Amino acid sequence: MANDGQVSQGVAARPRRRFTPSVDGSWGAEARALFLLGAPMALTQIVQFSINAIDVLMIGRLGPDALAAASLGLLFFFSAWLVGFGPAMAISPLVSQSIGAAAGKGGADEATADDVRRSVRMGLWSVAMLFPFVFAAYAVAPQLCRALGQPAELADMAGPYIIALAPGWPFAVGILILRNFLAAIERTRFPLFVVVCTTLLNAFLNWLLIFGAFGAPKLGLLGAGIASSLSNIAGFAALALFCRVDERARPYGILQEAFLPDWARLKVVVALGWPIAVATAFEGLLFNACILLMGRIGVDEMAAYQVALNVAAMAFMSAFGFAIAGGVRVGLHEGAGDRDGVRRAAALSVAFSVVAIAGFAGVVFFAPAAIGALYLRVEDPQNAAVLPLVASFLRIAALFMIFDAIQVAAHQALRGLKDVRAPMVITGVAYWGVGFPLAAYLGLGTPVGAEGVWWGLLTSLGVAAALLSWRLYRRTRPLWVENSAQPV
Repeated sequence: MANDGQVSQGVAARPRRRFTPSVDGSWGAEARALFLLGAPMALTQIVQFSINAIDVLMIGRLGPDALAAASLGLLFFFSAWLVGFGPAMAISPLVSQSIGAAAGKGGADEATADDVRRSVRMGLWSVAMLFPFVFAAYAVAPQLCRALGQPAELADMAGPYIIALAPGWPFAVGILILRNFLAAIERTRFPLFVVVCTTLLNAFLNWLLIFGAFGAPKLGLLGAGIASSLSNIAGFAALALFCRVDERARPYGILQEAFLPDWARLKVVVALGWPIAVATAFEGLLFNACILLMGRIGVDEMAAYQVALNVAAMAFMSAFGFAIAGGVRVGLHEGAGDRDGVRRAAALSVAFSVVAIAGFAGVVFFAPAAIGALYLRVEDPQNAAVLPLVASFLRIAALFMIFDAIQVAAHQALRGLKDVRAPMVITGVAYWGVGFPLAAYLGLGTPVGAEGVWWGLLTSLGVAAALLSWRLYRRTRPLWVENSAQPV
């Protein structure tokens, strides 16, 4: 445990214990630490994502048109979410390296707590400052959908759904910021509990508001959006309360002086966060842009794409949880000046992420029809053309899941080192220099059609995995390799 002390003048004067992580050990010790941190985070990612998966599952019961309109709505929600993702993820290396540096000196002190608090607070400020711009984009979403060549009736259906999702956006990003702080101090079980509760809340509210259960108004897509926003607000409130009362989190006082500006730290968060946001947008917008490609091919293809993408994203969350944990561990070792620890954490993060996603990939590859039947009613004639498309898309998605796990683990490890600009360029080349042109050509310009879009996605992920892995190797290779490469 860390030294006793006070956090700041705004925190109670009684002594409080501060967290000191383990930043030394063997490969076995690192694997254990990464697993104990990563397993709850992977489960949390999966369960949290299931809020949107539940939306898709329930909206699918309304028919292909509603499902296609929901895909447009989620496109806008996640495009905006990616804007906030940068500052949210910038908090992870800032906090973990600060705590790691303190651990290397014997334990956290008041200065460490103040540094952590400043980072978290300015992360939340950045989200609040972005929200008016996000809401403005949501307000004109139907017009943007039409301008992008989407059917007018789908754009009109998606409009109210998008507006209903908007209030939940800052809270969804805020949840990620608080979770990154809690992960750095190895508090991962309560966030998992919160996410499970909010997912159950979302399912109940969906049932209530989409279908009009218990005499509630039957709101369809609008009800799904309201349910998601309320669930995100509840989840953020629960995590904020936990940060105030938990024995390990409370000494950092991250919600103290919440309205006090810190422009210097905000500049640091933005400088680190914008390349992360751009890199993540390169990937996220590629998948969302392919929704627009599918919209040009047909409504059935668009609905099938949404189902397959939802499944692939769910699988990705298992790898993403371990990747985030790997980034935290890399940051802790980097802060402590432990180069060998950085290398162990990075390598194990990639391995754990691949293992985590492999089980999903096997099920998706061998049982795509059964998975499609979870989303769409097999007996409904409207789905007769959609279900075979879902099955064909899922087989390709299963193949690229391994590449997806490698690239996200390598990327998060590099973020733990605060290496963000080169990975941004790599992802831009992989996803928009290779992936989107290939997907557009195969999907719209060849007989391969809709499946060609997925082959383009697979290729882009393979390129990203190779280039990011090489970058990570270069940043973490042993000193003797570097020295041998120097000219004599």
